This record gives sequence, structure tokens and C-alpha cells, in this order.
Amino acid sequence: MIIGLTGGIATGKSTVAAMLVERGALLVDADLIARDVVQSGSEVLKQIAEHFMQAYGLNVLNPDGTLARKSLGELVFANPNAKQTLDAMIHPPIRARIIEQIRLLSESNPQKLVVADIPLLFESKYDYMFDEILLVYVSRELQLQRLMERDGITLELAERRLAAQMPIEEKRALASFIIDNSGELADTESQIDRYWRSRGLHETKN
Repeated sequence: MIIGLTGGIATGKSTVAAMLVERGALLVDADLIARDVVQSGSEVLKQIAEHFMQAYGLNVLNPDGTLARKSLGELVFANPNAKQTLDAMIHPPIRARIIEQIRLLSESNPQKLVVADIPLLFESKYDYMFDEILLVYVSRELQLQRLMERDGITLELAERRLAAQMPIEEKRALASFIIDNSGELADTESQIDRYWRSRGLHETKN
């Protein structure tokens, strides 16, 4: 079985992914893939650096040659055209690696649950790839609170970051199964257990 795991920013998706892995699921982590795609020396990073210097006069490289994520992030969150261009550069190689990792894991472990953790699953139209979509949910108000606390940012900046994603309530309407991560971790664990049992999965939790 292959499922997509998604949510909104600051909903606790990584926590739920870890709980699934603890029970025996195999994980494809889109965030790790995205970081690898723009690692120092990569062709994608070279293209990004050249474009944003030419188009915006912005140096998006740190002195050690790695991506200056904060500088680039501030630009793309404030500039829809810049974000669209960046997405066009990074999404195709990310998608190709996600598909390949899912294929390898599912073929070599046909009895295992394969979970693809993809933050922008609906926005990037990955939903067709999965047997079902598991959504990690908290209210928009709680998203904003957690995001401000986690990243030490203002309400205005937090709202801008949420605006760059599909609203969490829209994602909720599209998902196959909801994990409400608004409460204590024990409650989230209980929901994961219910999901696991409802799908007839064999638990290998230590």
C-alpha cells in the first residue's frame, strides 16, 4: 500500500511520519529530496543562482557554496513570479526522485506500507499517485501560533507563509483520512493506531 502524507506548515507532519515509521512504514521524505536537489555543486543550484542574480540582483549562495535559504525564501514569499520560477526549476527533479524512491521501496517491500511525506502534495498534484491521502490537521489559528513560536516570526510573516499554501480546510476536504494533531501526542498516537488497524497493517513497533 502506498499513501501520501501531507498537511500544512506547522501542523506536525514530521511527527506523524515518525510515528508511522516506528510502526514499520517505509518513508519517502520530499523535504530531504528537495534539499538534495539543491545541494552545493548541483546543476539545479547553479541554475537558481544564475537566474536570481540576473533577474533580481540577489546572491542566493552562502560563502561555502550552499543555498542561502533565508534570503531566497524572503524573496519568493513576497514575489509570486519569483516563486513560480523557482518552482519550475526544482519541482521536476524532485518529482522524478520521489517517483523513483516510491517505486524502489514498493517493489522491494511489497508487504510494507510506503509513506511519501510531501508538504505540497495537493498543490503539486501528486494525489493521483497514491492509494489514499493521510492529512495531518490543525486549525489555521493553531498553525499561525505554532509557526510564530517555532520560527520566531511575526504574525504578518506567518500569514504570508500560510497564504503560499492551499488552505488547510481545503486540504481536509480532499484527504482520505484525517489525523487531528491539535492535542497531546498521546492522542495523535491513538489516531495513528486506529488508522493502522483499520488498514489491516502488521505493526512492527519496538
